[in-house]
Amino acid sequence: MSGVTSNPIDSGEKEDKNSEAGQYEPFCAAYGGKVKNAGKMLVLGMLCLGLFLSGCKTAPELTKASALALIQAKYDKDPAAGVAIAVDVHGLKDGVQAKYWEKATVYANRIWGDFKLTPEGKKVMKLSDGGDVLKWRPDKDPDPNYAVVVTSVATNHLKAQEVQDPQGETLPGVSTAKGADFLEVVNLDGLPAPLAKIASNPINKLVTKRHADFSYENGAWVLHSIE
Repeated sequence: MSGVTSNPIDSGEKEDKNSEAGQYEPFCAAYGGKVKNAGKMLVLGMLCLGLFLSGCKTAPELTKASALALIQAKYDKDPAAGVAIAVDVHGLKDGVQAKYWEKATVYANRIWGDFKLTPEGKKVMKLSDGGDVLKWRPDKDPDPNYAVVVTSVATNHLKAQEVQDPQGETLPGVSTAKGADFLEVVNLDGLPAPLAKIASNPINKLVTKRHADFSYENGAWVLHSIE
């Protein structure tokens, strides 16, 4: 009787322990695997995020000084050119005083006239027709809107001045762009004082307001266009 009562008790305890062990092992296998997979996914996600952020770096600030330098570099790269100067009635008188030209012919209407360039005049300017006679043909006297254009022998590059703070803008085909207004100034350096005085008469427009567009390309700001 004693053997009968002791055996069932021992076997029952072993069965319970084996049952608990059997249930624990699949639990660990299932959830342990999920934890490992979640860890891998987290690491992979962080790597992808890092690559994404590295490809979306914010463009550095485009300062006024940098914008000015980019514009001026473009102007300096362009071929130097003579200054086109409009000679109105005031400039005509200035040229006579500077001995750049002398009156050669007076017409019957007392309005027209021909002025021949002097040797001094030929040193500092060229006429649009390539000749040496400035042909004065206004419709009336005085005619404040009439002018003859001459070109300085001295050549220069345009100057950029007073660039405003670049602002974000949208340009076709450009992902990151900015724009800034500035002044384009005709450079009178190298012109003799009498010719610079003629060029500075109100009929000549020496300063023009323009707009520059910039784009961020290959890790640097570049000049896109000037309007």
